[in-house]
Amino acid sequence: MMLHDEWLYQIALTRVEGIGDFLARLLVLEFGSASAVFKAKKKLLERLEKIGPFRAKAIASFNDFNRCEKEIEFLIKHKIQVVFFNHHHYPKQLYDCYDAPVLLYFKGSATLENQRFLSIVGTRNPSIYGIEWTRNFVKDLQGSEIIIVSGLAEGIDTIAHESALQNGLNSIGVLGHGLHTIYPAVNRKLAARMIEQGGLLTHFPSGTNPERQHFPSRNRITGGICDALVVVETGIRGGSLITADLAYGYQKEIFALPGRVTDLMSAGTNQLIQQQQAIPIHNAFGFLDYMKWRDNDNKITTEKENSSLFFYPSEREKKLLDLMIDPIHIDELSGKMEETHSQLASILLQLELKGVVMNKPGKRYQLNPTIALL
Repeated sequence: MMLHDEWLYQIALTRVEGIGDFLARLLVLEFGSASAVFKAKKKLLERLEKIGPFRAKAIASFNDFNRCEKEIEFLIKHKIQVVFFNHHHYPKQLYDCYDAPVLLYFKGSATLENQRFLSIVGTRNPSIYGIEWTRNFVKDLQGSEIIIVSGLAEGIDTIAHESALQNGLNSIGVLGHGLHTIYPAVNRKLAARMIEQGGLLTHFPSGTNPERQHFPSRNRITGGICDALVVVETGIRGGSLITADLAYGYQKEIFALPGRVTDLMSAGTNQLIQQQQAIPIHNAFGFLDYMKWRDNDNKITTEKENSSLFFYPSEREKKLLDLMIDPIHIDELSGKMEETHSQLASILLQLELKGVVMNKPGKRYQLNPTIALL
């Protein structure tokens, strides 16, 4: 049978009334292929557990193959792959999830099998601390051959994708709609770059628009395809926490960036850590060690690693660093520390030389987000 003929039945199976991902998987495992399911006798289908007369009739009487053929025409025209759950290209990490989609649509240059997937998610409105930390974290993964996965949303998702591309890593965007469009529109150029260096992944057919009810199932793929999930910043309610909860149910490794208890965008990550659903994460080096993803060809240097792993501040230094989560002008530092500029100059210089503090334009200072304070 031609490949596109099997695609026809695979797509059709996802459109049969009453047959979701779980039952579609059971049927294919029972009969060997999607085409064999449609060619099976109705009485045989009826006798299967969880199928019964109603679903057997829905399969036997399915007559929307014309629509499925149009979908295949779209896929061929736009060079989109169909990845069915029993194909060797289907990601193993997702296959092991009980409710994973039986069919994925993928457009890109990356391969989905035998890969290390790291999902990075977070708020659409990150702080400068969250942005800088994400950029530095991904930058320090250079040479690890990890594929960065996110949802192509504005905010942390976009920062993660862009940082991956800038540092030679493949990046995959999981979409909450069909591949006929890109949402948000502002990320169209980014999506085009990702197709050349990673790809776009969805389980929605073409014509499915980006609607609110579609994004939880997108989060299901983001949380299921990964080996590990990093939550950078999120409020107490948000899609990132949904993704983390799904990943936790799939028994993935979950990490969260700690933040100040007064920061609303750290409330969600701090909660994940407090409830012991996530491991506090400080930098890429500790993450790679935990995941045992250190490769001999990893480009991370020992000198850089040793200089940015941990810092043991004095009480005065700790008080000062707590004020520099986000960039802060030296005048404001002076007022909050109740010290003059000259009194602060020496300690700021020492912290800058140690790589703990970054001197920003306009006499502003910020904590280096790759540093773990102990």
